[in-house]
Amino acid sequence: MVKSQVDWVKAYQKAFATDKWTEIIMRAITKKIAQRWRIVTFRGPNKREYRGIVDAIAIRKDTSRPNMCNLKRGDLFEIMIIQMKGGGAKFPNIAEKRRLKEVAKYYRAKDIILFEWKNGKKTQFYSLNTNLEWKEKTTSELFSV
Repeated sequence: MVKSQVDWVKAYQKAFATDKWTEIIMRAITKKIAQRWRIVTFRGPNKREYRGIVDAIAIRKDTSRPNMCNLKRGDLFEIMIIQMKGGGAKFPNIAEKRRLKEVAKYYRAKDIILFEWKNGKKTQFYSLNTNLEWKEKTTSELFSV
């Protein structure tokens, strides 16, 4: 019985470390390309993963001309919602993809992004298309000006 408790604690610690490293790697990769974008993560108590389907958002000023007469360039924002997966974490299932779509629709997000990082392997960004399938994308494709 004690052995299973020790294994549970180890698994929890490993998941926490993987989660933190996934965020660190994503920030490092996007920093050079996504200079106008700001990444905002949502951490709970003790800087651990918090509830909800969205792990982070990317946000920047929208400098296009607004179609509302009282607004000026730079008054609005562009938003992309981000889910991060590290280690052996599974990709979102169909119900979770639908939730991501609903959140994106609610906030009029420009894109839904999945960032995957596995230690010692290639990192990858994906974008959720209209058929609820993940399509590989480069950092430049997602965060270009």
